[in-house]
Amino acid sequence: MSISLNNKAFHQSPYETYKEIRSHDEFAKVKLVSGLADSWVAFSYEAAEAVLKDNRFVKNPRNVFPDLHESELLPISYSMLFVDPPDHKRLRGLVQRAFTPKMIQRLQTRIEKIAQEQVEEIKGKDRVDLIAHYAFPIPIIVICELLGVPAEDRLDFQRWSNTMVELNEDPAFSQQVQEQMIEFQQYIEQLLVEKRRQPEEDLLSELIRAEEDGERLSIQELYGAIMLMIVAGHETTVNLIANGMLALFTNPEQMTKLKGDLTLIDGAIEEILRYNGPVEFSTDRYASESFTFMGKQLQKGDHVLVSLASADHDSAVFTEPESFDITREKSPHLAFGKGIHYCLGAPLARLEGKIAIQTLLQAFPNMSLDASLSDLEWRQSFVIRGLKELPVKVL
Repeated sequence: MSISLNNKAFHQSPYETYKEIRSHDEFAKVKLVSGLADSWVAFSYEAAEAVLKDNRFVKNPRNVFPDLHESELLPISYSMLFVDPPDHKRLRGLVQRAFTPKMIQRLQTRIEKIAQEQVEEIKGKDRVDLIAHYAFPIPIIVICELLGVPAEDRLDFQRWSNTMVELNEDPAFSQQVQEQMIEFQQYIEQLLVEKRRQPEEDLLSELIRAEEDGERLSIQELYGAIMLMIVAGHETTVNLIANGMLALFTNPEQMTKLKGDLTLIDGAIEEILRYNGPVEFSTDRYASESFTFMGKQLQKGDHVLVSLASADHDSAVFTEPESFDITREKSPHLAFGKGIHYCLGAPLARLEGKIAIQTLLQAFPNMSLDASLSDLEWRQSFVIRGLKELPVKVL
């Protein structure tokens, strides 16, 4: 079947499309971007899990396309998310010290304080965009404080991050991406100069000092690590919070159940991640050789993605997958991936999402959606699953 996922209607409501595709083909070629070769996409849970765990699918395009020019790559491509072993293990080892269970637990009090501060900002207002006034500020403050980024620069990071994850085929947008990435890189260069001159107790200073097996991060790897943590460190959590509140607004019996028993919050977070998670597709993979996979013949260099959103609605794994149930049995969802590239920041995202939603429900138990579902606009992205705005009545 001929499949195109590059349209606004799909982004607005993808799950019926996914269901239809899975009924025909669990691993299929699709058109993602006009003018480029089709991509293989895993749609079923079985296919998704197989791709995520198969080391024949590599992340670093330089390992497949030796003639690839460095100027064609964004700085984030030097981060651990876009490299393969042994570089992956080295880079992950340098960063993971900031995401130990002890470190995450230490952040809890600070996250609670930030959430409460944002609640105070909302009080007294009749109607707000919950993303701009709540879901965005919490994770961007957390990740910027963790890295040691000045508070006044947070909105710049949001702008750079949005540019990286948006889908737009307009040549003018491609030029904008290039310009903003240069701007971002220049900012990081200056920030690194300042951190080297005056190190502080933050992750950026730690990364500059970091050594793993006697090998420091290269300057490109440092840029990549910073860019990845800023994008992954707030984009996923913004949409976890906003998508979660939307799911609760549109499933009032589940909202009532959660407000009546906040001990259900952990299960609610897992169901939000499965039902309408913040990451729709995995990042790029490439076939490192020609081989047969799920009955399909792949050629070396073929582009491969995983639809995490589709896999998490597969009825072969999840009973009544289109139902939102915060008391669902333990869920093996793939919202944070699987295998060696499993999201390092997953515990932090879970904690931020839990605190943010719990705090909001306690402060505004009668808050409600102030728009019809058809009026809500989803961002055009093949990575992020998130709304542009989420208007609510505060009450």
